[in-house]
Amino acid sequence: MSNAGCGPGNGSQSQSGDAGKGDLKWWQLSLMGVGCTIGTGYFLGSSIGIKNTGPSIVFAFILAAVGTYIVFNLLAKMTAEDPQEGSFCYYADKAYGKWAGFSCGWNYWASNILIMGSQLMALSLLSQFWFEKVPLWVFAAGYAILSIFVVLLGTKGFDKVEDILAIIKTAAIVMFIILAAAVYFGMLKGGGNKPEFPSSAGKLFPEGFKGFWSSLIYAFYAYGGIEVIGLMAMQLKKKEDAPKAGKIMLIVLMIIYVLSLALTVLLVSVDKFTPDESPFVTALAGSNLDFFPHVFNGAIIIAGFSAMTAALFGVTNLLVTMAKDENAPKLFSKKIKKFKELPLPSLGLAAAGLLLSVITALIVPGKIYEYITTAAGILILYNWAFIIISAFKILENKITGKLLAVFGMLLILAAVTVL
Repeated sequence: MSNAGCGPGNGSQSQSGDAGKGDLKWWQLSLMGVGCTIGTGYFLGSSIGIKNTGPSIVFAFILAAVGTYIVFNLLAKMTAEDPQEGSFCYYADKAYGKWAGFSCGWNYWASNILIMGSQLMALSLLSQFWFEKVPLWVFAAGYAILSIFVVLLGTKGFDKVEDILAIIKTAAIVMFIILAAAVYFGMLKGGGNKPEFPSSAGKLFPEGFKGFWSSLIYAFYAYGGIEVIGLMAMQLKKKEDAPKAGKIMLIVLMIIYVLSLALTVLLVSVDKFTPDESPFVTALAGSNLDFFPHVFNGAIIIAGFSAMTAALFGVTNLLVTMAKDENAPKLFSKKIKKFKELPLPSLGLAAAGLLLSVITALIVPGKIYEYITTAAGILILYNWAFIIISAFKILENKITGKLLAVFGMLLILAAVTVL
């Protein structure tokens, strides 16, 4: 949100006012989108993609950016025409009936539970950078308890904290790009022999095209969170600016992602990357920048914890809305006055999902991050596919718009069918 980033928490909270009012400018939404989207799915999950496909991971991220833009653009157009708090769930219901809205809502809830689990595993793996002998489940339990505690404190000041953490995330990537470029061009000492630029298809696609397509799911996952921006688009002063905000957001994200990943695969051989370490830390591990791994690792942990806690807010609020719409038991719509009007039943179910992640980490600590990330990515793309097919019924697109929508659907199908 969340990978993704900011998570649906902020989106849900911002929906409490009149759905037709808002004072957000398009560029503010773009900046929010960048901060909300960058998360551990990119900081850590991209290592898995690099292992699968090598230097061609750059093209996977470009294709995923195109697919993401197509989805966001359709969602933004539906929002501009008919602003609704339920966003993509409402449009699915409008296009195909209650079953579609119900399935999108519960699928979104489940995907965010998995995203929280993914973030939890990422935080635990990153913490082992300093404490190698501490089991994953210990870190997972600690971060889960801390996240629940933050939610119990209430939401006052949460948006300001998220803005600060978004700056930290973006600053960490910009710092990497500057340092990596300096190493690549010889201004800073590098680590050993620099791999040659991939000049043939074999070097660009070391695992073949199957490896390339299998990396697409991780590229899409790194862009996860645009549906949250669809919710936040409700707060735009001019709803018709939503497509422009999404376009600028994705251009900025793509430039940041592509530049950083290109430098990463140019500095280090593919066999050096591991899912247990951020590719950016690996890329500069051989340089004389002893401070970088510690500073960058800390920045990723802060970003990941922010994303996980925001996702916890999100699934908690989402379940309340679903209960009010009779898509979930009424129990989950109840709020407890003694706990700052918090929906404790909904929070309890989300906490149970976190607990399940901790137990899973205890039982199968090996490739659990990769498995959870893949599952979360598939569930996210289910909702993205529904956004596309809902737009076919709701919007009156020209032939070029319909062709783009079909292309977006093909990219999504490619990402989930080669697994």
